[in-house]
Amino acid sequence: MRILVTGATGYVGSRLVTALLADRHQLTAASRSLTRLKRLGWFGEVTPVVLDASDPASADTAFATAGQVDVVYYLMHGIGQAGFRDADKVAAANVAAAAKAAGVRRVVYLGGFVPDDDSLSEHLASRAEVADALTVEGGPEVVWLGAALIFGAGSTSFEMLRYVGDRFPVIPIPTWMENPIDPISIRDVLHYLVAAADAGQVPAGAYDISGPETTSYRGLLKTYARVAGKWHTALPVRGLDTALASRVTAVALPVPDGLAADLVESLDHPMRASGTGLRDLVPDPPGGRLRVEDAIRWALSSRRPRPVNALSDYHHLADSDPGWAGGDALRIRRLVRTVTPPIARPTLGLVNLVPGPIAGALRTGLDILITLTPKVRFA
Repeated sequence: MRILVTGATGYVGSRLVTALLADRHQLTAASRSLTRLKRLGWFGEVTPVVLDASDPASADTAFATAGQVDVVYYLMHGIGQAGFRDADKVAAANVAAAAKAAGVRRVVYLGGFVPDDDSLSEHLASRAEVADALTVEGGPEVVWLGAALIFGAGSTSFEMLRYVGDRFPVIPIPTWMENPIDPISIRDVLHYLVAAADAGQVPAGAYDISGPETTSYRGLLKTYARVAGKWHTALPVRGLDTALASRVTAVALPVPDGLAADLVESLDHPMRASGTGLRDLVPDPPGGRLRVEDAIRWALSSRRPRPVNALSDYHHLADSDPGWAGGDALRIRRLVRTVTPPIARPTLGLVNLVPGPIAGALRTGLDILITLTPKVRFA
């Protein structure tokens, strides 16, 4: 098929392009930045287009440049940015209008679970609003896949879990951390996204996708600690709501402030998949859906970032993933590499052996240095 992927430089988008190319589809990769597209290992195998979804003219030009398109993957969001909810609705409406004018048959949208609750977080409410904005009369049919936490090195959900699990041996456990969650591995997300392009297999509609088990955020931290070999103890607390926790998280973790805050506030709601999703229509991935423990183990087995199209496993870290991803040991190595003579660089692997207390001090120094030297790019 002829496919256009929006958000192609993002975590899911960059891996989806890789998977679709492996299935021999004709790909157009869209991003606001041609420079960022050029960083991707598959750049020479796709038609690159610049698409600023906030600008209707840019959306029209992108589709005109792409030529005939059968399916569009909509993977863009502005979570973490001021006013992202309104901006996301406008962006989705612009892409939907341009896709309709270009004769696109189908839009596949990856959003989130939307619990039946009148007091949704901004993030969760926005996911449903984007689906509505993509649905236009006479336009492409829409397949909406909803997912909760997506696990793989480089994904925001996993990286936040990694930093909490690595940095805090004593973890406060408010009641909302016991809310049920149905996480999913990035491998399984890609499996369902690829299948959703086929109208003969997946009818238009909304489907929740998830892994094989239900857990909680507390359960995820326990599993992470076991797989990573970390010592943890839980400290039940009262009165710590997600609004306060989101502000603490924004300060304590290297994840962008707004992004971390918006995601933590969404944990106030149960994140359970509704129905069987695509499992009645699409066979499970080979070997079955991946368990949380296995997804974490694969994510932690990634040491050095590689081009996204050269990853031996989609759970591994790509060199196009955010510079703050990959854990503290990798961030320390990146910082030290910038000031280490080439002849001494083979010794940087010793950073992985630094004991916990010393590593904690190094992390603190690292965060201070990054704050004071914003022009240095750790990638």
